[in-house]
Amino acid sequence: MRGTRAIIHLCNLRSNIEIVRSLTGKGIKLCMAVKANAYGHGAAGIARTALDAGVDVLAVATAEEGAELREAGITAPLVLFSLPLPEEISDVVRYDIQPFVADAGLARAFSEEAKRQGKRLPVHLKVDVGMGRIGVKPEGLFTLAQDVSRLPGLSIGGICTHFPASDGAADQETLNQIVMFRAAVERLRASGLSTGLVHAANSGAVMAYPEAYFDMVRPGIIMYGYYPSREQERRFPFKPVMELQTRVVFLKRVAPGTPISYGMTYRTESETVIATIGIGYGDGYPRLLSGKAKVLIKGSLYPVVGRICMDQCMVDLGKNPDISLYDTVTLFGPDPAGPDAEDLADAIGTIPYEIFCGISKRVPRAYLHGTK
Repeated sequence: MRGTRAIIHLCNLRSNIEIVRSLTGKGIKLCMAVKANAYGHGAAGIARTALDAGVDVLAVATAEEGAELREAGITAPLVLFSLPLPEEISDVVRYDIQPFVADAGLARAFSEEAKRQGKRLPVHLKVDVGMGRIGVKPEGLFTLAQDVSRLPGLSIGGICTHFPASDGAADQETLNQIVMFRAAVERLRASGLSTGLVHAANSGAVMAYPEAYFDMVRPGIIMYGYYPSREQERRFPFKPVMELQTRVVFLKRVAPGTPISYGMTYRTESETVIATIGIGYGDGYPRLLSGKAKVLIKGSLYPVVGRICMDQCMVDLGKNPDISLYDTVTLFGPDPAGPDAEDLADAIGTIPYEIFCGISKRVPRAYLHGTK
């Protein structure tokens, strides 16, 4: 295995799942988002541990992601968050992925394919209470549910929505959206139509809005150890699951004024030792972090200097460092002494999701079960 690797601390994943379960209680089903290769952590490896730790349902964003899990031997219920293209519908049905549906036209397409394959496909009716992305308006849910309930090959597996602002401080808008969604669901129930599993709560709502739990919650980012935003009160000890490491591959002592990396945008201020480390933007370590990031080596932080290259970058170790060739370098992770993905995200004006989702597939994932 190459020196650059993403260590996946499965014990931290289990700990995060336990925290969520302690909030929701045992009567609420737990759906974990494993889309985008489990936020860069490796979908199959994360899925197996999550299911073993008590997760009930897994969520993907594409038919291809669902197929990958099925082919890896995952048999748990899968839901599809995003809407498929017509050419993907057959795979959604073939791999028993439960799709979100927001209009009668897509529902009819799924009905035809389910009949063709001789299956009965549960679908989840998506309601838009303010996200403005996909979903039927609350006032249109009753009609859509009626249409779906009449289609052969389909059943209503659930009614769901997604909150656009539940990851901030307490928000009246989110409370209003919960009330709006609940009213639409209650109208269905009063008519005798099936609702299946009712679900709405993402990571932010799991922590701040217990009235949004309904039958199932759908946490994402908190399962991987991070809060969805800086605005949310840090009340729970979530632990980062991914640790990105590399190794020192070259050391050189340089004089003051020595230029470092492309464009010679950085010059050393005094005599120092420069370490070259084996990671770059080709591995998903963002070039925007040039001159902004720090790395952890043997318990101390050192600045990344000069422009980050595709496969390597440089670190200023100071005049007399206790660093040797091939020492381990931590780019981010759970160690409180070093940066985490949120620190890197803050440095370049993005969010932790983008940091670990961006770690390249050429970086091997190593799954560890021990304590971290």
